[in-house]
Amino acid sequence: MSQDKSLLKELISADRIERRVAELAQRISEDFAAKIEADGKPLVLLGVLKGSFMFLADLARRISIPVEIEFVSMNSYGNRLESSGTVELQFSPSIDLAGRRVVVVEDIVDSGRSLAKLLEHLRSLQPKEIRLCAFLDKPEARAIEVVIDYIGFEVPLKFVVGYGLDAAQQYRALDGIFELETP
Repeated sequence: MSQDKSLLKELISADRIERRVAELAQRISEDFAAKIEADGKPLVLLGVLKGSFMFLADLARRISIPVEIEFVSMNSYGNRLESSGTVELQFSPSIDLAGRRVVVVEDIVDSGRSLAKLLEHLRSLQPKEIRLCAFLDKPEARAIEVVIDYIGFEVPLKFVVGYGLDAAQQYRALDGIFELETP
C-alpha cells in the first residue's frame, strides 16, 4: 500500500490533539497524585504498541507526577485493514506490576477483544489498580464491553490513521487523525 494522501480526510487536527492530551495528563495527575505518594511508587504507564507510542510519549511528558513506562505488544490486524479476530499478546514486563497502579495507554478501542485479553492477563499480575486511557474510542464497533476511564476522542465507525495509528504500516507519522477513504 502506498501512502496516498489524497485518500485522507482530516478528523482531528494536531492542535486539538495537543490540547486534549494536556487535559488527559492533568486528570491522570490529579487522580493519582495522592495515591502514588501514599504508595511510594510511581504510576506505571503501560503503552500498547505500536499504535500508542506517540500518544504515550506526549502524555508521559505532560503528566506532573512520577511515572514508569512499560510496553506490551498486541496485534490483531497484521498488515490488513480488518482485525483477524485472533489477538497476539507479547508481554514480558521489566517492572513487577504486583501492588502497582497501572494506566493502560491504548491508541484506539474498537471491538474491545484485544483489550479484554490484555486486562485479563494484567489482572493475573495482581496490580493494585488498573485504569484505561484510550486516545480514540470507537463505541459503535464494540463487541465486548470495556470501561475506559480516560478518553481522548470518540471517532466514527471508519478506518482512521495518523498520530501512531497505521494502515499496513503507512500513515503512522501524520500529526493529526484522518479517515482513510478507500478508492
